[in-house]
Amino acid sequence: MLTSALIAGFAAGLLAALLHFAFVQKLILLGEEYETGALVHFNGVAVAAHADDHDHATTEAPAADLAATEAPAATETDGHSHEHAAAEEGSAFSRNALTSLFFGLAYVGYGLVLVAGYGLAQAFGNVVTLREGLLWGIAGYAAFQLAPAMGLEPELPGTMAADLAARQIWWVGTAICTAGGLALLGYGRGVASVVGAVALLAIPHVIGAPELESYSGVAPPELASTFAARTLGVGLIVWSALGALSGWIWSRPQ
Repeated sequence: MLTSALIAGFAAGLLAALLHFAFVQKLILLGEEYETGALVHFNGVAVAAHADDHDHATTEAPAADLAATEAPAATETDGHSHEHAAAEEGSAFSRNALTSLFFGLAYVGYGLVLVAGYGLAQAFGNVVTLREGLLWGIAGYAAFQLAPAMGLEPELPGTMAADLAARQIWWVGTAICTAGGLALLGYGRGVASVVGAVALLAIPHVIGAPELESYSGVAPPELASTFAARTLGVGLIVWSALGALSGWIWSRPQ
């Protein structure tokens, strides 16, 4: 059980880190720039609105605004520039290393949850192989990412969110209810199981996730929506890989 979780978890964590660096991290870094005020969401909007009154060169105003935010760097001396660049490289390396480690540990934890489920299923006479593991992985994705995201979308830096404790409670309850509902759908028998599954799947969303009273985020909504979509897409790929690999290792002869 531990071997399956460790190997599959670290492999899935590595895949998650690679996909994160390729598709998600640049959005987070951009969101942090809006959060700190280095970039402003509405820069260039007024220029675009009055484009008819100027020549076509004004369509490049957002790029000019972005360049303007980077102008202070040009005032540094060469020595300070090299030191600053070296510090940024070291910071980026540390950040990427910690991100990779976090993904590895997180998916090992998720792998332990999956293989514990495999053991429970096996105790009731259900054999878990690569195919069943893939389905378990997709179910895990639905429970831990997709269903909670219906009320609490992946949060980009620079966007606002409700009270942290309330969100955590709702997230945990949604994950438990969704996992229980999917288990009843997969292994339950009879009408009562179906009714119970539907009830468990619906309860968190009937209650509803914590909501903001007003919206005041500084990151562009287009950026936040892209971040949410990519996060959920990456999650599906990684959870599927985690389930398939852990199921394959689980089914191999000891």
